[in-house]
Amino acid sequence: MSLLPQEIIRTKRDGGELDPAAIAAFIAGFGDDSVSEGQIAAFAMAVLFQGMSRAEAVALTVSMRDSGEVLSWPELDIPVVDKHSTGGVGDNISLMLAPIAAACGLAVPMISGRGLGHTGGTLDKMESIPGYTAMPDSALFRKVVAASGCAIIGQTGNLAPADKRFYAIRDVTATVESVPLITASILSKKLAAGLGALVLDVKCGNGAFMDSPERANELARSLVEVAVGAGMPTTALVTDMNQPLASAAGNAVEVRNAADFLTGKARDSRLLDVTLALAAEMLVSGGLAGTVEEAKTRAQATLEDGSAAERFNRMVAELGGPLDFLADPDRHLEAAPIVSACVAGSEGYVTGYDTRAVGLSVVELGGGRTRPGDPVDHAVGLGGLLPIGARVEKDTPLAFIHARSDDQVARAERQLRAAVKLGDAAPSVSPAVMGRHG
Repeated sequence: MSLLPQEIIRTKRDGGELDPAAIAAFIAGFGDDSVSEGQIAAFAMAVLFQGMSRAEAVALTVSMRDSGEVLSWPELDIPVVDKHSTGGVGDNISLMLAPIAAACGLAVPMISGRGLGHTGGTLDKMESIPGYTAMPDSALFRKVVAASGCAIIGQTGNLAPADKRFYAIRDVTATVESVPLITASILSKKLAAGLGALVLDVKCGNGAFMDSPERANELARSLVEVAVGAGMPTTALVTDMNQPLASAAGNAVEVRNAADFLTGKARDSRLLDVTLALAAEMLVSGGLAGTVEEAKTRAQATLEDGSAAERFNRMVAELGGPLDFLADPDRHLEAAPIVSACVAGSEGYVTGYDTRAVGLSVVELGGGRTRPGDPVDHAVGLGGLLPIGARVEKDTPLAFIHARSDDQVARAERQLRAAVKLGDAAPSVSPAVMGRHG
């Protein structure tokens, strides 16, 4: 098989199967610029239309992992376990889950991404915290994991750099939804992090890249099988994304929500359900609990006794953020100059969401990107989003819009009114955790 980039693209475009050497050569070209941005985009589109076999997906994942440094953690004598979400709206679980798992005795070196499409990025959220070093060098990363039990950082130039380039191009070429590409993107970073085990949160619904149970389960199976094929024990939960998971969507607004969650000031019920379910999977995978129920009890205890909050505070401080962040997050987080209520306008119940539209409204406010490298406005977003099933009166706020201008508020109000569905009868609400793989 030819190793020329254009011939590799042609083979995949025509439905052929690529051998590992061809995949490795193409990915190697990301680093030495022998493969252009246009060729990467063409390859992504070919894979989107033609798919990949499981063997191809394993080869792609391993090649992307091996494009940079692969960590190991010989200095740690505790299990190294992480979680990754496929992306949703109002999904700030990582901010609570990493310190919960650390407080239970796991090491969590969490390498996170930026916003992708209509979904928020954990890295963008953490960068809302002033002084926070989201891209530390390897020495600082290791120091923080050892000291705090967890560190939420972005991909450094040395960890899966091929994925970093691929991820940015996929975001703006309508090739995000490819199962093999999502699989390789997620797993290459996690394999490079030197994990002992991985737990995945595969979102399903109209706010997820996988909008149907069939597609979400396909992705969950792909992730588990490719990860295991590459040598890493992995389980996956399929969780509901037919509504925003937290009552906030944006960057600083989601960090405030996480601070309230960790300190016990307020906890959105579905957010708590999914957080504890993922924490339980991590503890069982790491051998620190024998059953899911035992693990959930241990995870809940770290919230009640403050140990999870203490781990988060320590992580933030170790990475250059405020020493007292959780004591007064509003003092440290940037606030939008305008906060405006978008009221229901009629009586009834919240019966559904166009969740993707909610995420896009945050992007249009400036809280996301339309091109790689665009800055994000950390202050803007939506707060106080109501859950499906909530009863509303005419003047009940559906959400509070955090914006820079009256024009932004007006546009976001129109988008929200179109995205939030109201009805006369209380709807049935689907469970937050829909299934498990692995």
